[in-house]
Amino acid sequence: MTAAKTAAANDVHGTTSAWLATASLPRYSPLTSIERADVCVIGAGIAGLTTAYMLLREGKSVVVLDAFGVGAGETGRTTAHFFPPDERFFDIERSFGSDKAALVADSYRKATDCVESIVRTEHIDCEFERLDGYLFNPDGVWNDILEREYAITTRLGLNVRRFERVPGLHFDTGPCLRFARQGQFHPLKYLDGLARAIDRLGGRIYDRTRALDLRGEQARQRVATEHGQVDAAAVVVATNTPFNERVLMHTKQAAYRSYVVALRVPKDALPRVLLWDTGDPYYYVRLASAGSGADHELLIVGGQDHKSGQDAHPQHRYDEIEAWTRQRFPIAGEVAYRWSGEVMEPSDGIAFLGRSRAGQENVYVITGDSGNGMTHCTAGAILVTDLIVGRSNAWAELYSPSRKMLHGLGDFITEQANTLAQYTDWLRGGDVESADQIASGEGALLRDGGRLLAVYRGEDGGLQAVSAACTHLGCAVHWNAGEKSWDCPCHGSRFAPDGEVLHGPARRALTTATLEGETGAGTHPAAGEERRTD
Repeated sequence: MTAAKTAAANDVHGTTSAWLATASLPRYSPLTSIERADVCVIGAGIAGLTTAYMLLREGKSVVVLDAFGVGAGETGRTTAHFFPPDERFFDIERSFGSDKAALVADSYRKATDCVESIVRTEHIDCEFERLDGYLFNPDGVWNDILEREYAITTRLGLNVRRFERVPGLHFDTGPCLRFARQGQFHPLKYLDGLARAIDRLGGRIYDRTRALDLRGEQARQRVATEHGQVDAAAVVVATNTPFNERVLMHTKQAAYRSYVVALRVPKDALPRVLLWDTGDPYYYVRLASAGSGADHELLIVGGQDHKSGQDAHPQHRYDEIEAWTRQRFPIAGEVAYRWSGEVMEPSDGIAFLGRSRAGQENVYVITGDSGNGMTHCTAGAILVTDLIVGRSNAWAELYSPSRKMLHGLGDFITEQANTLAQYTDWLRGGDVESADQIASGEGALLRDGGRLLAVYRGEDGGLQAVSAACTHLGCAVHWNAGEKSWDCPCHGSRFAPDGEVLHGPARRALTTATLEGETGAGTHPAAGEERRTD
């Protein structure tokens, strides 16, 4: 196995993030044989590579698999900040109690400390820095949210202070809370450093290797891939959302898309802080380097979240983020990058980190990032490493993936109702009546006889037709014009225009089809031909 470097590595999305544009990541060979290891880690994002690195430091042998490559998933599409949970501490206290809220705070602090320690130990040049973060009300007044958050963080002994405004900004935020010593970094430069460390420690990384199935007993698990397999004592599923659980885990969390705009600003014109507000929709803000030799920085602003697969034309969300930004930061120049990413929201507000479920003691998951992926993924790596090597961890019960959903019941019911409603797509007609109505570079659902097809017209005018049925649980996929993908509105699976899987929980490509009466230029298969599905 050898690694080679590539510049904007492995991007499988329709947009390019600032991180993908300014990083060089390793590429590895695919797995074509049978491997044995103490642990097989599935997913080469921050969750998977951090876990692999920590386990190697514990003396474990580790194999890492990724369907595309290092940094090809959601880690490269984050805003890469470390600040308090999206779920307010007062909500966590109300649902889980003060002791559990203190554990959440402890996990966040230790996760940020862990990243800082790895950066120093491995000499990773990833622009990591400690920053103060500020929570403010967009209406510019002290409100009940700020008051309750201030009260609980004070009781927990966190380093939080009230300010009358965020210092140094061109606009007046009004009263706010300062959370000291948060953090940020360049996520893909960090992954590059982790991959190099894993190589040095004897870890084996394989990209272009999709894990298709887990089979095994208590002692061993066998991870099946298209052209090889891994036999391991333990498996860590670190794929943003777990592909190995067909139903249960996906009722506990919901997939959302979040949008990001990066605008050019003069260097040193803005204070180096993190910002996030209490609005609906909410926004979050940071600064980042624009790359070596650039005469400007990037003002990165995210928000405008919505359920995945439930906005066919999300471009307006970028426009709304840009308008919000320019109103508050008139110094902002042209837009340099726009991108979106997938966020998994747990119904009770707490991530799922640890053993997958009872009866499968040697399978672990890291999911439910809730917009704090860098923090949750690192906390998950710490927790999973402790469990695998036999150490106790005070967070284990709190974050257990098999916990009962006793909190957030209203959100749970709402999400399940939303999911069930999506299946009515099968009773309706398509988006268009004829493939002739589909523009180049776009896709649409088309009712073709008794079938509902997802049809894409390439830039060359050729048509690609696949079944609209998501291969996870059969929901009808929807076209995402922003990322040029087919997105499942039920559980967040995503597929390329030709039906190949981009994001789980689906493991199999959409089934190929041929339009009746279409001779079809382009690349869709001939009648009767189907893509491999297992």
